[in-house]
Amino acid sequence: MSKKVLIIGGAGFIGMNIVQTLGQKGGYDITIADNFFRGKMDETLSAIVKDYNVNVVPADFTESSAFKKLEKDYDYVYMLASVVGVEYTQKIPNELIRINTALILNTLEWLKGTSCKKVLFTSTSECYAGTIEAFDYAVPTPEEVPLCIQDIKHPRFTYAVTKMLGESGFLQYSNVYGFECTIVRYHNVYGPRMGFKHVIPQVVQRFLANENPFKVYGFDQTRAFNFIDDAVNGTILAMEGENTNGEIFHIGDMESEITIEELIHYIGSLMDYKGEYERQGAHSGSVSRRCPDTSKAKRILGYEPIIRWKEGVKKTIEWYVSYLEAGDDVFE
Repeated sequence: MSKKVLIIGGAGFIGMNIVQTLGQKGGYDITIADNFFRGKMDETLSAIVKDYNVNVVPADFTESSAFKKLEKDYDYVYMLASVVGVEYTQKIPNELIRINTALILNTLEWLKGTSCKKVLFTSTSECYAGTIEAFDYAVPTPEEVPLCIQDIKHPRFTYAVTKMLGESGFLQYSNVYGFECTIVRYHNVYGPRMGFKHVIPQVVQRFLANENPFKVYGFDQTRAFNFIDDAVNGTILAMEGENTNGEIFHIGDMESEITIEELIHYIGSLMDYKGEYERQGAHSGSVSRRCPDTSKAKRILGYEPIIRWKEGVKKTIEWYVSYLEAGDDVFE
């Protein structure tokens, strides 16, 4: 018998890839719920919807009434919907707070009146980024690290604040209302079709614009990048694995920590850049180092990333160059 799956935010980057992976595996009755603010019903998503007979519920789920369009007996509910991206935290921090908080609270209140069996809430490494900076906690960093915001006034941290609310909210509601819940914290997930609000596609655009000298902001900062296929695999393992109720898992690649300078120079080599590079300071609120300890996910879930960063970045760059040279519109 097929598992009934609801993916809130299923038209977005990670959501769409989860839909495709589940569709390829078979044995799932899939529904995606989305307002298409970031994702869009392009040829790729339309084909996935058609190929795997996916039910699409378009609505603004910041309105509680939208949840009346959904059924109430899903086996798995993936809660991915949120506004994400450093640019949004700077330009519309008030809207980011409003939208993400409404999505979280409306989903939780809807779950109270359902018989849904298990929910997975997607969080972020941003929740503990301030802890590393302020208190020098270990890197790679395990799930037990305290969550911390360095400067509550800084708009850069509005996204992290909403994800902290979500982690607490889903764990507490699940205890009270009797559904299972698992949290995953993503660490720099990237890949084709991730939108244009992230570092890799923005760097591609700058190289195509022939920026010279090419400014390398936060050149000495490090990140551990996680290719989309591995992130999706880890997410599904967290949802469907045993002994995951009430647990938090870091989903990333602890073997792929690199400096921003190394990343940009590699992208430049792929794009045959012959100009000069110019080191620049980091943007305000950006942490100096971040890398997850994924040993818990490996031990409990059997999660182990396969795609190393150079391979994944190459695939991503090739997709974006082709997309942009075709003259397609830049999507969110």
